[in-house]
Amino acid sequence: MRAGTNGFRSLRGAVAALCERRCEDRKFDSSAVIERRYGSYGAASNSKAAAFSLVELVLALGVTAFCLFAVFGLMPVGMQTNRNAASQTAATNIIAVIVADLRTTPAAATTSPQFAITFGTDKRLYFDASGQASTSLTPDSRYQLNITWNSAPTGLNYAVLRVTWPAQIDPATTTPGGSVQIFAAFDRT
Repeated sequence: MRAGTNGFRSLRGAVAALCERRCEDRKFDSSAVIERRYGSYGAASNSKAAAFSLVELVLALGVTAFCLFAVFGLMPVGMQTNRNAASQTAATNIIAVIVADLRTTPAAATTSPQFAITFGTDKRLYFDASGQASTSLTPDSRYQLNITWNSAPTGLNYAVLRVTWPAQIDPATTTPGGSVQIFAAFDRT
């Protein structure tokens, strides 16, 4: 029996030495094979990092919906602000053109060449979206310009120019949607 036991021990030692050598060479690693083949089954069932839960998805959709409602709620405010800025820019341009017309009027003339504005006489003009002036209110009128002259010493003319919109509203009786006003002095000497 001793011979058989010794033979079994030597066989077992030889197999162990062979397995150790293969493990060192990385040719045969049973744990790596098992982990590669069956590792995904255990990880999917035991790990919470592999997928999102239904509660997490509902919370994410809720936060996204809240943000979208907030953004879409601000859209009308942004569009109204854009319209107001465009109207103020157009009104400022109208005033700049009128002041330039009054400043280029020769001292000997009493009426401006482009808009026929008489110095010292209040005047109302209407402008459409393209900047064309008229003395009467038309369906295309968008802006109303009121020029009011103040008394001044000889040779000086002071005017208050006010552009309001919409043109159909009388700024003396009703508050307009918007207005731009400037005080200008003209040296006529």
